[in-house]
Amino acid sequence: MDDRRFQEKLIEWRRHLHAHPERSFQEYETSKFVGEILRSLEGIKVETEIGGTTGVLGTFSSGDGPTVLLRADMDALPITEEADHDYCSQNKGVMHACGHDAHTAILLGVAHLLEERYKNGELRGTVKLLFQPAEETPDSEGVTGAPRMIEAGVLEGVDTAVALHMCPWKKVGEAQVNDGYSMANVDVFHATISGTGGHGAYPHLGTDPIWMLGPVLQALHGIVPRRVSPLDPAVISVGRLEAGSTSNVIPGEVRLEGTMRSYSPETRELLAEELERAFTVVKQLGGDYKLDITYGEPALNNDSQVNSRIVEAISEFYPDFHIDRAPFGLGGEDFAHVSKVVPASMFFLGCALPDGKQRDLHTSIFDIDERCLPIGAHILLETAIRCLSNLGGECP
Repeated sequence: MDDRRFQEKLIEWRRHLHAHPERSFQEYETSKFVGEILRSLEGIKVETEIGGTTGVLGTFSSGDGPTVLLRADMDALPITEEADHDYCSQNKGVMHACGHDAHTAILLGVAHLLEERYKNGELRGTVKLLFQPAEETPDSEGVTGAPRMIEAGVLEGVDTAVALHMCPWKKVGEAQVNDGYSMANVDVFHATISGTGGHGAYPHLGTDPIWMLGPVLQALHGIVPRRVSPLDPAVISVGRLEAGSTSNVIPGEVRLEGTMRSYSPETRELLAEELERAFTVVKQLGGDYKLDITYGEPALNNDSQVNSRIVEAISEFYPDFHIDRAPFGLGGEDFAHVSKVVPASMFFLGCALPDGKQRDLHTSIFDIDERCLPIGAHILLETAIRCLSNLGGECP
C-alpha cells in the first residue's frame, strides 16, 4: 500500500469510528469493526471479547524473541458534538472527544505495516496490538479497561508497552515526550457536612452547615499552596456543591464532590491526609462530617529507556519534528496501570488543525488534523521494531 493510499485508509477508518462512537464497555460495533479489519491480514492471530469485554487483541509473531505491546483505546465520551463536518457523531450524546477514534485507526495502520514486515520475514519477536475498551469510564466495580485487560493476561510475556495520545495543543510535526511521572493520580472525594438546619429567620436556634462550609473551603483550597511543596505537581478542585431547597430554610447538610490530582505517591497520600484535616474544623463549629475518597487511576510513569526508542524513531523518520520534553499535565490515563507492570511509555502527538482554533480534549468541538494519522502509525511501528531489536526483550 503506497503512502497516499495508506493515509486515505487511515482517514476512512478514523471517520467511520468518529461517526459511530460508543461509550466505555459498550464498544460492540467498534470491536467488531476492528476485528474484521484485523482478520483480513495475513499472519495475525486475532482474539476478541478479551476478559469478557469488548477488548480485541491482534498478535504478529515470528515464534521467538521479545514481545512488545502497542495499545489503543476505543471508547468515546458522553458529549454532544458541535461540528458541521460530514462525519459527525451519529450517536446522540456520544462523541469521540479525546481522540480514541484516531488512536484506533492508527493502530489498525500499524497492523497493516506489520503485515508487510511479517510477510517479508523481517519481524523478529512478537508484537501485540491491544484495542482496549473503557479508558474513560469505569465499570460498576470502579475498574477501567486497562486493569481488566491486565487481569485477562494481555501483559503475559510482554517486555515493553507503548501508546500514543492525540495532543491538540501541538500542531502536526510536533510531539511531547516525558520521562517519569507524566500524568496524574486521579482521586475523587465525596463529603457531607451535617448540622441541624432550621428556619432562616432563627439561625441561632440551630447549626448551619452552609456557614461551616466557608472555613472548610478556605482550608481545602489552601492545601496545595501551603501544605504541598511548590515543586510537586498537585491540585484539589471542588466540582459540585449541593444544599438546600428553598430560601428560608437552613438545610441540614451540604454535599460536596471534587477531585485530587498528583504525581508522586507521597503527595497523593499527603493530599488525602490534609483533606481530612480540612473537614475537622466542622466539629469545632458544632457540626459533623463524612468524607469518602475513591482512589482512581495511578500516575502515568513513563520509562526513560522506552522513551529513548520513541525519540530515535521520530528523529530518524521525521528529522524536522519538534520534540517537547515536558509532562502532559494533571489529566489521568489508565495506561498508567500498564506502566506499573512493565516498562512502558506514552507520548503525545501533535494534531491541532492549522486554523488557530483551540479544540481541547473532552470538548464538544474537538477535532484533529488527520495528517497526523500515518505519522503516528509509523512512529509506533518503528518504536516497536527498535524495542524488539534487543534480544533480552528490553529496550537497551
